[in-house]
Amino acid sequence: MSQPHLHRPMAESFGVDPDRYDRTRPAYPAELVARIVAALPGTDVLDVGSGTGIVARQFALAGCRVLGVEPDARMAAFARTSGVDVEVARFEDWDASGRSFDAVVAGTAWHWVDPVVGAAKAADILRPDGLLAPFWNVSVPPPEVQDMLADAFVAAVPDAPFDLRRRNADAAGHQPILERWMDGMRAVGAFARPEQWTFAWQQEYSRDAWLDQLPTSGAMTMLDPERRAAVLDRVGDAVDALGGTITVSWTCLAVVARRLR
Repeated sequence: MSQPHLHRPMAESFGVDPDRYDRTRPAYPAELVARIVAALPGTDVLDVGSGTGIVARQFALAGCRVLGVEPDARMAAFARTSGVDVEVARFEDWDASGRSFDAVVAGTAWHWVDPVVGAAKAADILRPDGLLAPFWNVSVPPPEVQDMLADAFVAAVPDAPFDLRRRNADAAGHQPILERWMDGMRAVGAFARPEQWTFAWQQEYSRDAWLDQLPTSGAMTMLDPERRAAVLDRVGDAVDALGGTITVSWTCLAVVARRLR
């Protein structure tokens, strides 16, 4: 999917089960949050595509005052239950009403934003020396599990606009999207040279835990219950064949650029 921000039905489908999303999606590395906060000129943070509030809560715990912008009203409603202040809008259309911020962050959401329009909007609302910092948690399960997911998904959705095997082969497979983010920042002309940060870790999952989080991915949120169950059954078989537990490699990929004065 070369321009994911154009696929609005998928971009706004994650609210189908916000409780599952919030429960199973991993938080972002504490080192990432601390590094961003330490580099800010102040504590006002805008969280783009804030979803259920995972990122917003992490930055609030780090001492920031956070406002979320989220296009899916269902996700925004869930975030508010945990005390997150959220306004419902696509970031490109959102009215800042004269407000400015020390950081614009986005956790696994910036690929749903037009990279040039989004960077220009961020530049307009960032204070001098503020940061634009989109980041993305990428999971790489064992090849047997990923191959089974890709095969099962193709069987369920033959005309899918993306290839799960190619896209998730490893974290490096997401580099073209990061390049588009950086190109957008450069095109605006208001940012210093973007930097890439990487944080990696591993996490063990039982069969049930892995299948619990899988439906929160964009590839799965659009499936009807019957097709989703068929995919999950085949992935579950792959996990069972590996002993019922898998180790998943996670990488958080970040692109960070400072607003010029």
